[in-house]
This record gives sequence, structure tokens and C-alpha cells, in this order.
Amino acid sequence: MTKKEKVDAVLTLLLEEYGPTKCYLEHENPWQLLIATMLSAQCTDARVNIVTKDLFQKYTSVKAFAEADLAELEQDIHSTGFYHNKAKNIIACCRKLLHEYDGEVPSNIDALTGLAGVGRKTANVVRGHCFGIPSVVVDTHVKRVSNLLGLTTNQDPVKIEFDLMKIVPQEKWTDINTQMIAHGRKVCIARRPKCAECVLFPYCTGGQKLQKEKQKT
Repeated sequence: MTKKEKVDAVLTLLLEEYGPTKCYLEHENPWQLLIATMLSAQCTDARVNIVTKDLFQKYTSVKAFAEADLAELEQDIHSTGFYHNKAKNIIACCRKLLHEYDGEVPSNIDALTGLAGVGRKTANVVRGHCFGIPSVVVDTHVKRVSNLLGLTTNQDPVKIEFDLMKIVPQEKWTDINTQMIAHGRKVCIARRPKCAECVLFPYCTGGQKLQKEKQKT
């Protein structure tokens, strides 16, 4: 089986199991998704959604976040973890959006990553879900699943992103993000993968290797 045939089979199975792309972070506009994604670093989407439900009612615009009191914002987002850096970056990010982009979130990858606290992962989430620009997002689930499937041998998220861009059709880039995330949460769990239940197992060289090693012990 060629890598292209393997990728086609994996994409078909992921679509059958998890459907088309879905954003797990609740938002109504690009700036809300931008902030929610910043908060999601080292935090679950479920927790972020709980926090942003009140947060976006308190701060109703980019301007409101730009003018927020640091200590107060820290308390507002405390439960998402790393709240000091997150609050500082959110305020700095929104100030730049206000002063350089008239309060609008840009779609350009370089402009997005030029904002405080915004890396390629966050930028690609916004590009894919808000602007419809095909973008590969590499989080911990995408990294793990991609490596186990043998779609990449890299550990660096940016290198994995470009590896996937080479082998996955562009129109599937955004889909594969949320599908792999769903698979990583439901089946390919980091410490206890459910290989026996995995529809991707026939194509998963890493999973097959792990099962063989378990059988030996």
C-alpha cells in the first residue's frame, strides 16, 4: 500500500466515524475564537467553554479586552491555568488588533502569528474555522495519531503540520484536525489506547507495534 492509498483510507474512515469538521470551542466571531484558542493551551476545551460563557458577556469586544485590568482578567480566566501569561497576552493581542487592524482579526498567517501569544496552532484554528482557509492544526492528539499512523516521524508541531500538508489533500486539512482530535479523545487515548476498537488499526503501524510489544510481556 502506498502512502497516498493509506492516507485516502484513513481520511475515509475518519469522515465516516466523526463527520465533517467541527469546532469544539464555542464562539460567535473571529476574536472570540482567537481568545478561546489562546485560553485552550494546556487546558481542555470543555473548561474553556465554561470560562468563556461568562467571559464574553463581561468583555463584549476587542476594545474591552484591550482595556481590561490585568489582575481582574487573571481572576476571570484563573481556572484555565497559566492565567498570568494568558491574561497578559490577551490584553497585548487585543491592543494590537485595536491599533493596527481596527479591532478586526486578520486572516493572514504572518499577521496572526505577529500577535502576542498567537502561534501557528492558534492562527490555523482561526483561519480554518472563521475564514474557511484550509489549515492544518497540530495539537497533542493530532501529533500522537499522525505519528502512530506513520504519517510523520517528526515531533515538532510545525514540522508535522508541513508533513501533513504534503500528503493530505488541501480541502481535507481543516477536517482532519477535528477528526483526529475526536479520535484521540475517544479511542487513541495517550495512556490507554483502545486499539481493539480502533477503525484505523489496520493502517496504524505504531499501534500494531505497541500491541506486539504487549503480547511479548
